[in-house]
Amino acid sequence: MFDTSDEPLGDALRLQHQTTSGARSRLTLLHITRSRLIRRFSRHRLFLTGLVLFCSMVLIALFAGLLARHPIEEKYASLATPSTQYFFGTDDFGRDVFSRVLFGARISLGIGFSVVLTCGIVGTALGSVSGYFRKLDNLIMRIVDALMAFPAVLLALGIGAMLGPSEVNAIIALAIVYTPGTARIVRASVLVIREKLYVEGATAFGASPWRILVRHVLPNSLAPLIVQLTFVFAYAILAEAILSFLGVGPPPPIPTWGNTIAEGRNYITVAPWIAFYPGIFIAATVLGLNLLGDGLRDVLDPRLVS
Repeated sequence: MFDTSDEPLGDALRLQHQTTSGARSRLTLLHITRSRLIRRFSRHRLFLTGLVLFCSMVLIALFAGLLARHPIEEKYASLATPSTQYFFGTDDFGRDVFSRVLFGARISLGIGFSVVLTCGIVGTALGSVSGYFRKLDNLIMRIVDALMAFPAVLLALGIGAMLGPSEVNAIIALAIVYTPGTARIVRASVLVIREKLYVEGATAFGASPWRILVRHVLPNSLAPLIVQLTFVFAYAILAEAILSFLGVGPPPPIPTWGNTIAEGRNYITVAPWIAFYPGIFIAATVLGLNLLGDGLRDVLDPRLVS
């Protein structure tokens, strides 16, 4: 195929041909893998259901200002029943519950997303360093084990009570609680991947440990991390509602699903709609995230792919 009368030129041409063929093969394999993933996701009914539920809540949070019919602090008739004027009724102060639930989605989902982002960054850093560098493993994991020894909600409640009620403090408390679990998931993946042949090959070629960790190990640890973070999102929304209900989350008059339920608990017999509707939104969001996480696990975990 190549004229090898000039050996250096022939070797260069052969090397270029092999490199180009290898690149084309990798691109073809990537295209096939992506197509298979899209087909699997599109056929997974639970994943699609969870995606629709979660995306609906995100859209509600984004367009709350357009969907709300009344200002969240404007006062009308006290304890008005649900009607065409007040879709979810009004609370004891006469505020529109529908508007407060919509704007509460912004706060609750925003806190959940912030917790997921913090857990993803800090948990990935701790788990990857612990799993790849054996000398640091024992120290980091003992700290993680100590944090995981406490019940999650009680630990978050204690940290939140110590820091004081606010959005930022709620994010800090929940991030401290859920980061250890994320770190353990990443560590477990790194421990498996670091023994792979391509990692040993990179080490033999003289690549630095940090380069191997960032370029070869972490990208192959993303699947279990993504699944874990969807569940962390659901846990964070539930925990934020509990903290707000107990007065440790964002303080009133900031509308969140949790403190809206707390405000309606004294009127549960005469005005159950105050607590009912934010509870429905919490349940729908958590259900959507759990279905989303189950679908991601089923598709991305090679052990569960038939």
